[in-house]
Amino acid sequence: MTGFSADWLALREPFDRSARCASAAALDPKALAQGLRGAAPDLGVLDLACGTGANLRELAPRLGGSQRWLLVDHDPLLLAALPDVLRAWAGAQGLAFSADGLRLRIEGPGWLAEVQPLRIDLARGLDQLPLSEVGLVTASALLDLVSAAWLDDLLVRARAAGAALWFALTVVGRVDWTPEAAGDALLARLFEAHQRRDKGFGAALGAAAADRAAERMGALGYRVLRADSDWDIDASLGAPAQALLAALIEGTADAAREQDPEAAAAVAGWAAERRRLLGRTRLRIGHRELLATLPEGS
Repeated sequence: MTGFSADWLALREPFDRSARCASAAALDPKALAQGLRGAAPDLGVLDLACGTGANLRELAPRLGGSQRWLLVDHDPLLLAALPDVLRAWAGAQGLAFSADGLRLRIEGPGWLAEVQPLRIDLARGLDQLPLSEVGLVTASALLDLVSAAWLDDLLVRARAAGAALWFALTVVGRVDWTPEAAGDALLARLFEAHQRRDKGFGAALGAAAADRAAERMGALGYRVLRADSDWDIDASLGAPAQALLAALIEGTADAAREQDPEAAAAVAGWAAERRRLLGRTRLRIGHRELLATLPEGS
């Protein structure tokens, strides 16, 4: 699977959080948790491609109650960073944090999360996932990286286990730069093609992932809620926004050159113009959030 650095994950997290705030009104995590928990004392959550735990930081306070999180990633460096990152977050939020080896514990107002990291190569190890131990399977910024076959396999396994599904921040192909620059359409086309290249799971779904997931979950008997959670990155808001914009310009240019080396000159011109405009740039990137639940008793 294509890796992501802890620095990149930290750079994007505030904008992920803002985007998910925009979708929160359409989704009701506490009602979901109560329904999944039922008579059980806690809710088991399996977080796929967890990185440094941003999805936990977003969802645990919203789910409420007692929770058991299994955080899955293949990158040992990201898993090793989890205790320090979660300890720092808990301290900044005024939450109680403790660690006993690899088992972590975070407690906040009205909620408690027991956390255990697991190293699993998701591209090859779906059969290793402890789906029978959880009521909710979740992932953030993952589905557009995987293939149709991999996604179908995961959904069938989750359905067999009776687990609900919550997939966040899946790209849907909307990219709007303001002000416009020559080459925007070319770079969008090359970048979208690059998104569909193999990221370790087979040919990636890219911008088609959210619709594919919703269709397949519906066919498996899930009730699917959808909500837009777009990135809105405005350079006028200061250094964090400008740093993310700069990283996106370079990342988009690199992907475009890899996709079509013959377009290198056009890509270089686009990147130079985008850097010149950076201080007055606003970028919206479309994402979708999917929450899928099963009828009671199914």
